[in-house]
Amino acid sequence: MAGPCEPTDPVPFSSVTAFFRSGNRRRKLAYALIAAFCLSLFLFSREVAYVSTNLSPSNHPDTVPSAHESSLSSPTPAKPGTSMSGDTLVPVVFTLIMWSEPAAVEGALLLKSIIMYNSRPTDVHIICDEKAETILRTRISLVQSPLHQVRVWFYRPSWQSMLDRVAREGSIQTDHSAGLPGLMKLFIHEIIPRNVKKSIYVDTDAFFISDPALLWDTFDTLRPSTAVVMASHPDQDSPEWHHASRICSCVMLLDLEKLRTMHLMDSSIYREMKISALGPEAFRAMYGEPGGDGKGRYDNVRLGDQGYWWAIVDHRPDIFEPLSYDYEVTSCLLDTYLVGLGNELISMEDELSHQIHLKDTPQQGKVVLPKLLHFNCLHGSPVYLEWPGWSDPSNGLTQRWGSAVSYHKGFKWIWLNKGRKYNPDHTVKVFSVPEVVFADELELKGRT
Repeated sequence: MAGPCEPTDPVPFSSVTAFFRSGNRRRKLAYALIAAFCLSLFLFSREVAYVSTNLSPSNHPDTVPSAHESSLSSPTPAKPGTSMSGDTLVPVVFTLIMWSEPAAVEGALLLKSIIMYNSRPTDVHIICDEKAETILRTRISLVQSPLHQVRVWFYRPSWQSMLDRVAREGSIQTDHSAGLPGLMKLFIHEIIPRNVKKSIYVDTDAFFISDPALLWDTFDTLRPSTAVVMASHPDQDSPEWHHASRICSCVMLLDLEKLRTMHLMDSSIYREMKISALGPEAFRAMYGEPGGDGKGRYDNVRLGDQGYWWAIVDHRPDIFEPLSYDYEVTSCLLDTYLVGLGNELISMEDELSHQIHLKDTPQQGKVVLPKLLHFNCLHGSPVYLEWPGWSDPSNGLTQRWGSAVSYHKGFKWIWLNKGRKYNPDHTVKVFSVPEVVFADELELKGRT
């Protein structure tokens, strides 16, 4: 005999309607109770199935992995560039450098803004020291169920390994405040694993106020030859810097695969293996022979890594494209183009008429619609968030962007828990890479 929830032979529709028109209240009540019981049983079975799938220890996000719990060589969940749980959205990939406590404090706000606004999963590869990793882990641990999956890898090259890599290059040096870690922006493609093909780089003194996926989508618009995208300011005149201020390496789209293929930076290993690198020819074209005789190091390159990037993109314009100023609203030299918070009803025409530093640039005639704020050149403050000018209501930068800084700084990390708890698409995974080997050494090992 069929159970109360199982179908039997079809009943004529007329019989059913006749039954419900009858006056037998007890019978109608009994069938109503049976229907309610079946529905409850169905919903209960679905909930049990969901919980049994998502409450397993491997998917439980209540604890952040320890520093050595997982490494990049682990099987899938640690493989960059893939979805860990069937999420069909391609992650937006970042490669960042946060060396020292001040850099980590600034970079934490950048990371917070990425998670806050990103409409896709986020993969973040961070080159850092121990202090920076500790600061960042403390904050990341407060996020357990973001709206989209977040994965963070920490790479901690030793100071000596960075010195050795620069020594193998043989000609570059810097007197910039960013120091040796700043030069690593030229070697990101050598530090990050080869299966990471593209990435966004952003300096720590910046944060997003819009969806980073919009910037990531710029990759889909580039020429086949393009390997580097950064802001271009051809109107800037700085002969003492060889005009290196005409670009800004503060925000870059990097095709890491292309940079690896062209061997962006030279190495004694490449020279021994008769592999030509891009850097030396570009540096000589702009700065002459290193040390004046080709045997020393350049002492006439300013702005740190940016001076070397400038030589590269000036020498090889075919691999370079300019970035929209939407992503470089900078406080350094350009007064943020006089873009800022204010009249919410202003038209595009009026907004453009008030903006400055756009003539004779790729942005000429185009309204700057801010998506990333960059607070550089706030001298005297190791952390831009602590700049004294933020407490001066008469300061122009404070009037334009002070409230945005206050809001994002005060936005609590726990508020990033917008996802469904225990859903594998709404988790944070943190990994450490215990040993960093630069690509030139890996290439040597691969050929021996």
